[in-house]
Amino acid sequence: MSLRHAVLGLLAERQASGYDLMKLFETSLANVWPATQSQVYGELGKLAASGLVTVASEGPRGRKEYAITDDGLAELRHWLTETEPDRVRRSEVLLRVFFLGALTPLEATAYLDLEAARAARHHASLEALGGSVDWGDDRLSVHGRLALEYGLRLTAMQEEWAKWAVGQIAARPE
Repeated sequence: MSLRHAVLGLLAERQASGYDLMKLFETSLANVWPATQSQVYGELGKLAASGLVTVASEGPRGRKEYAITDDGLAELRHWLTETEPDRVRRSEVLLRVFFLGALTPLEATAYLDLEAARAARHHASLEALGGSVDWGDDRLSVHGRLALEYGLRLTAMQEEWAKWAVGQIAARPE
């Protein structure tokens, strides 16, 4: 996924200013695809220059509200339906697991306990996020809940796996 497609996806739901997009990123995409203010505003400029978004209105203090164009919607739809998503194949967490044999069993289980705790904290933060969002029946809310559920299930699995792995190390003879 790219920032370009994240911005197009948000604008496909409704017109927004750069400020509005930043708020949407903070409340909906921060756990999936974080972006800084300078990245979002820079991407808006690139999208406008390539004709994928247009300035729909201008307000006081140079505030611009952007709308997706037909070409922008076509680009978003092409990305959604005709391109294979990047599947991250690198995991520093799992790379370390491969080499836990270099540690004592106590050190290895301490690492895995930290991973279980990290996953539990992330899970709790996602639960809090889900409770803080004013969910509606709009498409962004419906699909945002689907993405949130993915994160909840993934973090629950990560915690459960780390606890299982501790048991596997503890069960091995020295």
